[in-house]
Amino acid sequence: MLTILIVLLVLMALGTLPTWPHSKTWGYYPSGGLGLVVLVLILLLLLGRI
Repeated sequence: MLTILIVLLVLMALGTLPTWPHSKTWGYYPSGGLGLVVLVLILLLLLGRI
């Protein structure tokens, strides 16, 4: 389960990089969403739910 979460987080991190021409105007929205997902996952890990 942890390996799947790590792979998903890496893929999401690569997807939020504004290197693609169509995503240069997105700003911080994708990385902010990824930060929220990481925060929730860390909270669940600390609570022992994962």
